Amino acid sequence: MSTLKEKHSHHSVVSLNIGQYYACKSGEVIRTLLGSCVSTCLFDPQAGVAGMNHILLPHIADMHKFDLNARYGIHAMEMLINEMIQLGARRTRLQAKAFGGANVLTTATAGSTPGTKNIEFIKEYLELEKIPLLASDFGGNFTRVLFFHTDTFEVYIRKTEPALRNLAMQQEEELVRAVSDEKDYSGDIILFDE
Repeated sequence: MSTLKEKHSHHSVVSLNIGQYYACKSGEVIRTLLGSCVSTCLFDPQAGVAGMNHILLPHIADMHKFDLNARYGIHAMEMLINEMIQLGARRTRLQAKAFGGANVLTTATAGSTPGTKNIEFIKEYLELEKIPLLASDFGGNFTRVLFFHTDTFEVYIRKTEPALRNLAMQQEEELVRAVSDEKDYSGDIILFDE
């Protein structure tokens, strides 16, 4: 995650990478590049707290490899929501906008793409948690650069040129491969008597 001041903006800009999330109470812009990944922008209008995440996959197939980080759906959402609650948001007041889920990976099989699975996950999660989805832009075969203005809950989307699309595809394919190749590094459980 990095912060920089954009020439065209009076806001600080926070850039998210895959598996990261950010929440704030001040007016900042959160930016990310999406391919098959999805990002959810959450906002509590009463508390003025907003945040965004960048989800790689809805879940990991082998739960023994699950390392409790924000690359995976439910955990990514809960980490973001908990961070927002610490800043004064209330779960019952949250509103959402969600984006991404493009079909850009060459390793995807027809009908079962990571993008499609990510879209299904985020829609189901928000419905289950009763968080209204006010706007979305899903699917397609292009990448997106998101600019989330946390003070106004406005999201600007720039559909990307081939060079950025290739970069996003490469990063996502490498992470998807790494996740499926991860070794189980969990140790033995040791119980201590009192």
